[in-house]
Amino acid sequence: MNDSRHAFQNAFIYTVLVALILLAPLYVYTVYMKNIHEIRNELLLKQHAGIILKVMNEFGTRHEETFSFPRFQLFQAGLYDRHFKPIFSLIEEPFENFSPGYHNQEDYVYFIMPLPEHRYFDASYLIVGNKLSFAAIYEKVATILLVIAILVFLLSLLLLNHFAAPFRQVNKKLDNFIKDSVHEINTPLSIINVNIDLFNRKNPENKYLMRIKAAAKSLANIYNDMDYIIKNEKTGFTSEEIDLDLYLKERIEYISEIASMQNIRIESQINCRVRILFSSIKLQRIIDNNLSNAIKYSNQNTVIQVRLDAVAESCVLSFTDNGIGMAEPKKIFERYYREKSDKSGFGIGLNIVKQIIDDAGISLKITSTLGKGSSFSYTFPPEMLLSPPSR
Repeated sequence: MNDSRHAFQNAFIYTVLVALILLAPLYVYTVYMKNIHEIRNELLLKQHAGIILKVMNEFGTRHEETFSFPRFQLFQAGLYDRHFKPIFSLIEEPFENFSPGYHNQEDYVYFIMPLPEHRYFDASYLIVGNKLSFAAIYEKVATILLVIAILVFLLSLLLLNHFAAPFRQVNKKLDNFIKDSVHEINTPLSIINVNIDLFNRKNPENKYLMRIKAAAKSLANIYNDMDYIIKNEKTGFTSEEIDLDLYLKERIEYISEIASMQNIRIESQINCRVRILFSSIKLQRIIDNNLSNAIKYSNQNTVIQVRLDAVAESCVLSFTDNGIGMAEPKKIFERYYREKSDKSGFGIGLNIVKQIIDDAGISLKITSTLGKGSSFSYTFPPEMLLSPPSR
């Protein structure tokens, strides 16, 4: 789906560029065709003037008869005296130029032919005119441009899809490899954690094993992010009833081992009890990624504060650290962006969080002071709560 949209967008951009390039030759072609059209029209005016002269010559000087002045469907004509006052005229347009010859007056053109004195009803000039329209030319040019644009677009789309096919196959294989690798990572991580827990039950606590377990949990958090991306693209996640306060305690307890390795303490102030209708997987990504980032960018021997408060008919979940702060707060939700390149991770955690809260309608307020720390406050909408929060 993304590949098709990408090919469509690129084909459209290429078509627009080709259309813009074609504007110059099409403009020259349009001017040329307008000149040809005007020359043809001038010849037609002269031809109709000749027809009128022929009819008047055939009529001669038979003054006892009534002369029927020729009329045409698309052309108008008239006889004028030497002061250009009409003797007989079917032309309603006023004239701006009275010199003999062909004249273009906006959308009306006319041809002035001098006549011999006192030969044709005392007229000195024969004028033939008509309305000049370039609509047919513009329509033709627009049709040419449209046909070329359609052909270029279809050809571009065909070529892009054709050239992209090998890369698409490589990407598909790579995606499958990543998905399989992510799936395989889960098993050894689980084995490491289970065996460390079993060892600690029978033996005194070992700081080296605790470091291994903390590292395994950090790796598990990355695994969970990648697993979320894969499953979210395929199936999505169903909502369920969750005790937010209890779930928050569980995740804090789980992440605390990672924080302790950095001599960081997580303090929680859960000031309300609330049940929400939400996906537990998505809620885990919000909590774990916020805590993981707070640990990652906090200074050693500091405290991370987690609060859950009731505000009106909603609740607010906030995470506050005493770390390095953010230099580019607007960029933190961009995928693969990291404030510090020397920190672990891929820069996908907060990007996932942003997608989740945008879809769920959860609002976010960020405050950050460089060198002092940051605070993330998530306000859950009332419609997500199964009942008003209780203190």
